[in-house]
Amino acid sequence: MSSLNALTVAVELATRQRDDALRALQGAQGAHQAALDQMAQLQGYADETQNRWGLRANAQVVPEVMYHHYQFMDRLGHAMGLQTTVVGDHEVRTRTAHQALLAAELRLASLKKLTEKRRAEWEQLQARRDQKQTDERAALQRRTAFNGP
Repeated sequence: MSSLNALTVAVELATRQRDDALRALQGAQGAHQAALDQMAQLQGYADETQNRWGLRANAQVVPEVMYHHYQFMDRLGHAMGLQTTVVGDHEVRTRTAHQALLAAELRLASLKKLTEKRRAEWEQLQARRDQKQTDERAALQRRTAFNGP
């Protein structure tokens, strides 16, 4: 019975670890989505800026303005490159957190299965003991009835 108590404690601990892994995965997914949203915002801003510049293509533009526009677009492209790296890092973190969650769920399922197996074994042992006691009482009653009081 004490092994069942120990297994119950192990199941509770594994459940908490699984819940922690789930929260970590949800956090990683949230951070990944935020990074994707920021990337989309940068891309949208770059597209909008380029479209505005395209509308002015027929207009005469001072070379300094063109230089600043290209410099700005280069910086924006650099920021998007950095954000691509951030998105990739968050993908890795999300994948790692997902693997940790799967491992925690597998451990929890294994412990639950083991607990149920041990509980069934213990119940079977108890049933055998009860049956043995019942058989011994019946044999004692039969002997008493056969031999007399």
